Amino acid sequence: YNEYKSYLRMAEEPPEADVLSVLIATDNHVGYLESDLIRGKDSFITFEEILQHASQQDADIVLLGGDLFHDNNPSRQTVQKVTPLLRNSCFGEKPVQVEFLSDQRENFHTSDFENVNYEDPNLNVGIPVFSIHGNHDDPS
Repeated sequence: YNEYKSYLRMAEEPPEADVLSVLIATDNHVGYLESDLIRGKDSFITFEEILQHASQQDADIVLLGGDLFHDNNPSRQTVQKVTPLLRNSCFGEKPVQVEFLSDQRENFHTSDFENVNYEDPNLNVGIPVFSIHGNHDDPS
């Protein structure tokens, strides 16, 4: 080690402004066994803990890497439980650190909205959530 020590150097920490903090969570399977009396709340509690962790760690964005829901068509109960978790964790006054660079008119031409929600002046999104569909999710 000593003979190579001169070749090794510690990387300097990048300036804070150059760092994007991303919390990545995959295969959440929210709603799994939701009707089970013992384990029915597990996936919801876990998802809430993930979102709380993003807030506590001051994440700039959350990336859900597939299979947010266990079922391709989640139950109304599951959606009604997940929606407030996202609202409570992602809305806030924190300035968003990412910018949508491609043409939003092209990307959202089938949507009722012209831009991504975190750029909507009527919403206070503090932590944007990006989701990639998995084999349990409906890609639409």
